[in-house]
Amino acid sequence: MTTTLNRRKFLRGTAIAGAATLATPAIAASHGTTLKMQAAWGGGIFLENAQSYVNRVNEMSGGALTIDLLPVDSVVKTSQMQDAVHRGVLDAAHYVPAYWYSKSKAASLFGTGPCFGWSSQEVLGWVHYGGGQELFDELMAELRLNVVSFFNSPMPAQPLGWFKEQITDASQMKGLKYRTVGLAADVLLEMGMSVVQLPGGEIQPAMKSGLIDAAEFNNPTSDRDFGMQDVSKHYHLASFHQSQEFFEVTFNKDTFNGLAPELQAILKYASEAENSNFYWNNTKRYADDLNKLRDEQGVNVYRTPDSVMAAQLDAWDVVVDRISGEDPFFAKVVESQKAYAKNVMGYLNLNQPDYKLAYGHYFG
Repeated sequence: MTTTLNRRKFLRGTAIAGAATLATPAIAASHGTTLKMQAAWGGGIFLENAQSYVNRVNEMSGGALTIDLLPVDSVVKTSQMQDAVHRGVLDAAHYVPAYWYSKSKAASLFGTGPCFGWSSQEVLGWVHYGGGQELFDELMAELRLNVVSFFNSPMPAQPLGWFKEQITDASQMKGLKYRTVGLAADVLLEMGMSVVQLPGGEIQPAMKSGLIDAAEFNNPTSDRDFGMQDVSKHYHLASFHQSQEFFEVTFNKDTFNGLAPELQAILKYASEAENSNFYWNNTKRYADDLNKLRDEQGVNVYRTPDSVMAAQLDAWDVVVDRISGEDPFFAKVVESQKAYAKNVMGYLNLNQPDYKLAYGHYFG
């Protein structure tokens, strides 16, 4: 079997091993409540992140509540996860809103929306202290979805991704067949690209076969696990297509409401605690794997040109204005985000020193 075929089975292969490992905590809490949570990840660092959240819940509950974490496709397909939680087929799910945004484009505003000069950290601040959670709950009520969701794990900006040649100008992107998900697809279509939405495990073989010309997934660690370095040697970091994203942990509302208040609190505050753990753990892993891609596997690493990112912002303006005109709720969320970003980033931009200047002083 070739290395490529092994990588194509990366998610499914790790899912089999993961199922046995991840299911064991339920044994210790047979006297308490056990919830079945399916993740959108079959292996790799995102499944580890999901397990980290689950471990926090299981350890804090003292056996009164246990989450049994199941890898991708264990019960339903990723595209069916939200409906499965809504119906009670699953008790919970670990994924991102971009995976179900076809129900409402406003979903992408909760993690994969336009960049108003903020990062994932500030978007999560808006969720917790700027009315974002209340707006999300309003959206769930509007869609008549029987779920309760929490958000965690502020992701660094996603790279623009992997290309067959170095991108030095936005004009080179026109006509390229490109993989992304969520509202970013609308933005890149506006830029003249042809967009294909594929699950993570299908990206590398699709690029190898020529189905797509370029692709992004999320980060250097996952990209390296998928074997993207075997189909491209041109990796572009920095982009506004998905510059702030985080995980959604969603529970069946009836199941959640049926838990004791202290167990509900554990589910909520374990999500908040995972924010810090994710950022500390993942940024270190991403940096280490980026070094391996560049130094050991011959990948050319570039910063995406400003012309591309400026074109992305222009495309975001067109997309946001168009959808806002069609969907009053979408417009309502955008205005709430803009108000928060203008206020908080006004302070942070004025107060934060130029960290890049300091980095250059010491490391060149």
